[in-house]
Amino acid sequence: MCSNLREKGVGSVNSTIQAPPSRRSEGPFHSPTAPRTAGLVALLLGALAACTGTATTPSISPSTFSSPAPSASPSPSPSPSPAFPLTLTDDQGTQVSIPAKPARIVTLSPAATETVFALGEGARVVGKVQDVADYPPEAHAVPEVATYTGVDVEKIVALRTDLVLVDTSLTKPDTLQKLRDVGIPVVQLLAANVDGVLGDITLIGRAIGADGQAGDLVASMRAQIDQISAATRSLPHPRTFYEIDATKEIFGPTDASPLVDLITLAGGQPITTGSTTVASIPLEKLVAADPEIIVLGDAAYGVKAADVAHRPGWSRMTAVRNNAIRPVNDIVITRPGPRLVDGLRDLALAIHPDIVLAAASPSPSAGEGSPAPSATSSAYP
Repeated sequence: MCSNLREKGVGSVNSTIQAPPSRRSEGPFHSPTAPRTAGLVALLLGALAACTGTATTPSISPSTFSSPAPSASPSPSPSPSPAFPLTLTDDQGTQVSIPAKPARIVTLSPAATETVFALGEGARVVGKVQDVADYPPEAHAVPEVATYTGVDVEKIVALRTDLVLVDTSLTKPDTLQKLRDVGIPVVQLLAANVDGVLGDITLIGRAIGADGQAGDLVASMRAQIDQISAATRSLPHPRTFYEIDATKEIFGPTDASPLVDLITLAGGQPITTGSTTVASIPLEKLVAADPEIIVLGDAAYGVKAADVAHRPGWSRMTAVRNNAIRPVNDIVITRPGPRLVDGLRDLALAIHPDIVLAAASPSPSAGEGSPAPSATSSAYP
């Protein structure tokens, strides 16, 4: 099982970071009971091909999916920097004392990496976790101190790290304790919904002494989320199933998944597994729910609408009969970071192809990505 993977040579150097199940998004955005048999690399994070002999890393081509820059970038804020030392409470309720403004930051989640760079503080990132999306481009040269099999604690220490930002759902407690034991402050992040993502950006801003930038970014993101929600609110909300995987079993959002929040904001009526803990749904139950839209979160693995249409039993669903099967870039939709607004926009266009949305706010610190047009519309059938 992926969750039991260990890097060869684990000892005092390497502590295990939990490898997410295949085709599972970063953090809680896909259930921890998502499939473990079909592939190895999570759409947001990537896991290891050691789990199965045939799985490969998904190739996300710019010609297939846009890779938008963060929807907004912080403008210089007149707000004063927070005074250090400071003590804050992280997402696990842990009190974290940070003695001075961090100068050497390690990010053990891709979302944290994106957030620090979006706040204009990427120069302070000295180490990061492996990222299948390799985003933003400016972070490419940052040394990797963790993969989805291990965290190199000794390397983090050798980098003279003075703050670690970590996704609690992906890192084992003993790794966190090893970092704390050598005196490195650890801030745990675990966004469970859209508000949680915005809260984590605020938390990161406070931890690194960038409160003003974080406040500006969150305000811009929230305004754009409200705009998208307002644009879809009066529209019919079609029954929408977000496919995480269907290689052997069918996997989709649980009742507690943040995807429920996203689909609702995007103007859909989410179809869930009917459980808060089980991410699989029997075919007959899905047929009975009769999705009007099927969103392919597993499109990065090469899953196409035609494949879905030819699956035994799937032709009984309205979405299949009407060819309303829409591929999306799952990484942008489910990564709990600054590009979440772009993901919500993509999801709204997948559900409502004829809607016209205001363009994403440009980000001068975003690096490469698709330039935003004056308005956003869909090319879906």
